[in-house]
Amino acid sequence: MAKRAKAVNKRSRAAAKLAAAKVAAPRAAASKFANVAPGELSTPLDFVRYAVSRFVEAKLVFAHGTTDPMAEAVFLVCETLHLHPDQFESFATARVTAQEAKAILDVIARRVTSRKPAAYLVNKIYMRGLPFYVDERVIVPRSFIGELLDSHFGGSDEEGALIDDPARVENVLDLCTGSGCLAILASRRFPNARIDAVDISSGALDVAARNVADYGLEDVITLHRGDLFAPLRDRRYDLILSNPPYVDAQGMADLPRECRAEPKLAFDGGADGLDIVRRILNEARAHLTAEGGLLCEIGRGRQALDAAFSQLPLLWLDSEDSDGEVFWIGAADL
Repeated sequence: MAKRAKAVNKRSRAAAKLAAAKVAAPRAAASKFANVAPGELSTPLDFVRYAVSRFVEAKLVFAHGTTDPMAEAVFLVCETLHLHPDQFESFATARVTAQEAKAILDVIARRVTSRKPAAYLVNKIYMRGLPFYVDERVIVPRSFIGELLDSHFGGSDEEGALIDDPARVENVLDLCTGSGCLAILASRRFPNARIDAVDISSGALDVAARNVADYGLEDVITLHRGDLFAPLRDRRYDLILSNPPYVDAQGMADLPRECRAEPKLAFDGGADGLDIVRRILNEARAHLTAEGGLLCEIGRGRQALDAAFSQLPLLWLDSEDSDGEVFWIGAADL
């Protein structure tokens, strides 16, 4: 019994050391960022340069609202200094305080050591220049639909416009709303519309409710918990928006560490990535007005979708940073 007790104690001590090492590792990694001597970095531009070097060194992945280390560094430095990213150039050579410098170095260190998306570290992301609250309960918004609402739904005088008069849109549906950002952007594009926003995740809807309240849109946007069209009964809409889960099995297996910090539910589209998209296409017509249409993002699944729905005249739309990752189809063609 004594030998067994000693063995157990030895294993317990070893486990404790291992646990301590796991805790100490991030601290040790973070501590090297604190070794910057006072005054070595003095301006926001200095800290951006330093952050870019650390991000490149750590081989971080950028896919959450920023596309490269420079943009992400500017985002984090500005957020820490309570500046909009558009203000960076105005303050690039201003001096930061010692307290601000410490906070900037800390967020740079946490980005490298945790590999969490930058938006989660500061609980904010910008879409079309507007700030939205985000946390780990929702995918970090980076949909191309926000840009397409501006470029293709501005009215009949606009080349390629899909809706002649945004003011005549009365009802909009945002499926898989997540943080609610697309519903909020839609409210700005369609000023007379009532908007329903649906998500299956109660946590995501809590985040969406916060954003809706921040913009004072509680009387315009109604949040529903449920599986796609299920909570809507027989309601019909002039426009349905959706950025659903569309990552296929191979894509799920290859997700970078940053993306693995986001809810799996928001990514997983089944074996070919089309499980949810199929359901939306099969059910959308029953929820569209005669002149309505569906705008849906599917990432890089165009080839698979074209093969699966070859009978549908899908119109593929390009944005500034995407080619054929979003499609449009009118109700009459479904």
